[in-house]
Amino acid sequence: MKRKRIRRSPLLIAAHLLLIGMGAVWIYPFVWMLMSSFKTNNEYIVSGIKLLPETFQFDNYRRAWETAHFSVYFWNTVLITLAVVVIVVAVCSLTGYAVGRYQFRGRLLFITAITATMFMPKGYTLIPVYMLVNELGLNNSLWGIILAEVGGGHVLFILLFVAYFRGLPKELEESAEMDGSGFFRTFVQIMLPLAKPMIATTAIMQFMWTWNAFLMPLVFTLSRPELRTLGVGMYQFVGEQTMDWTGMAAAASISLLPILAVFILLQRYFVEGVAGAIKG
Repeated sequence: MKRKRIRRSPLLIAAHLLLIGMGAVWIYPFVWMLMSSFKTNNEYIVSGIKLLPETFQFDNYRRAWETAHFSVYFWNTVLITLAVVVIVVAVCSLTGYAVGRYQFRGRLLFITAITATMFMPKGYTLIPVYMLVNELGLNNSLWGIILAEVGGGHVLFILLFVAYFRGLPKELEESAEMDGSGFFRTFVQIMLPLAKPMIATTAIMQFMWTWNAFLMPLVFTLSRPELRTLGVGMYQFVGEQTMDWTGMAAAASISLLPILAVFILLQRYFVEGVAGAIKG
């Protein structure tokens, strides 16, 4: 049996070529930065848009990891990011479940109030958050940074969970109630496992935001440089007279690779989660 050949129209081929070209333009800065991390500073300055270095300088990564203390900053960032992601997922999923599945007095007012906070710049809350963390005795500590990062409203994630849980069948809770399950048991054992795509979506987005955070970690580590995160640690390459461009490129590559790895591993759940929230 002969296989039927698919005829591609010139318009479709042109559209594919256009998208490939746009993708190449979009990814070029990242590839250029990655290749620049293997150059010398002199070559970095004079090479322009040239990608490949004359000789691969792996010493740039050693300098970033050891001399610039990125080995310490990396693990600080890992600890802060994982803690923030776990707390945010737990709080937002529970809030979204309560708002999405139950009718209670003041529900609409609550949704309106938290939605309004989306339009408040994060910098405006910096001083109150700093004062609160300082009063708790957590200033200049990793737990202070974690609390500051968790303290936002995370309205987007709450609304996504609300839309997702609202689209699930009511019979799930009714059968759980017949088996004697309460609110938290139903949520943890039945509803939360069904929300894996939304959990992945929240985890990916919060992971990227926390991993790249700069303002909060900078404020809460001013007097303790050893607690800096990767974003704040970039200052190590800025001197009074010169800048270590290739060391900064190597440090930036170290910072970005974990984000790419997490997104590649969870991208399927990310797409399902966004599609499920929009459908709900």
